[in-house]
Amino acid sequence: MYMLFQGGFTMNNLLMEVENEIAVVTINRPKSLNALNSETLAELDQCFSEISRRKDIRVVILTGSGEKSFVAGADISEMVNASPAEGRQMGLLAKEAFLKLETMPQVTIAAVNGYALGGGCEISMACDIRVAAENARFAQPETGLGILPGFGGTQRLSRLVGKGRAKELIFTCDQIDAEEAYRIGLANKVVPQTELIDYCKKMAAKIMSKGSYAISLAKEAINTGMDTDLSSGLTLEADLFGLAFSTEDKKEGMTAFLEKRKADLKDF
Repeated sequence: MYMLFQGGFTMNNLLMEVENEIAVVTINRPKSLNALNSETLAELDQCFSEISRRKDIRVVILTGSGEKSFVAGADISEMVNASPAEGRQMGLLAKEAFLKLETMPQVTIAAVNGYALGGGCEISMACDIRVAAENARFAQPETGLGILPGFGGTQRLSRLVGKGRAKELIFTCDQIDAEEAYRIGLANKVVPQTELIDYCKKMAAKIMSKGSYAISLAKEAINTGMDTDLSSGLTLEADLFGLAFSTEDKKEGMTAFLEKRKADLKDF
């Protein structure tokens, strides 16, 4: 269940606000540092399904409530007595929700405003871009709890930072700060916390000045190509490249270039 208002909605653990075609989705469980329980994962799944269908949203900014934590991890109080079947079900619930986040046509930006631990690091990695506040901290601490990352950490982290660094972070449970995350490629940018959301909105506006449909095709090519061989990825790229030639944006963008004027790109 959720309550609609002015294009956005509230759920028990989520808040979404839409303005100027930018959706800001806030995980809102401040008492637990925005930890992900099963209810929150189900709400995220519903939220991402809703966003993916909407043409009035072109960029999504995902963040956590408060100034201390983005997402402090999965909710250990829920997991401590969970059975193997219940643990697997929670992992599959996160898999479905995070895949919707990763593959939606909109561009997604994680505004990491503090701790991004365990499930928090994992949901940030499902976003296209990660902008970290200076106080952000990243870690995969699961092996210290006798488990392993179960919301995509063993898969996405190695794809982002390489197998060796991923193994080190997962095996040691070390926390790294925003600058180290930037150095190894886990964060795209580091900004002062007070400027975090404004910076993400400015980045979103810059992205929206480009061809949204072209960006969605490029996103599909990158995401799918990462999981296939080079030749197949190049064939997919050629197919999507050709598809882009069917759009009004292609005609407008190239005509504007030749006429030395700013393009008015609208396709999505």
